[in-house]
Amino acid sequence: DFPTRRRRTRRDAAIDDADTTGKDRRTSHDMAPAAQTPEQMSPEQRDAAFAMAGQEMEYRVELFNKMVASCYEKCIDKKFKDGDLNVGENSCVDRCSAKYWESVTIVGQMLGAAGQAPQ
Repeated sequence: DFPTRRRRTRRDAAIDDADTTGKDRRTSHDMAPAAQTPEQMSPEQRDAAFAMAGQEMEYRVELFNKMVASCYEKCIDKKFKDGDLNVGENSCVDRCSAKYWESVTIVGQMLGAAGQAPQ
């Protein structure tokens, strides 16, 4: 029933913003200069970069799981009358996830700004 290409939503923009503005933690990109490939890194640098990438993945999975649990509690009828989400549940989940990612983005920006403030 749905077209193969979907409209870009506020939630998509918030997710993109969270991906690019989350400066509250160091990422694997911070570990080595951009011009350095894994083959050019020392074994210690490579191990550190992979460890940071693993931590980043765990962080994102944890964020996603928290969002799912929060929005499920707020939006989904526990009686399971239908196999699919109804219109109200669908719009609630859309709003909930958009607000969740927007708040993650704002917190990331605030932490990033606090980390860059002169001391």
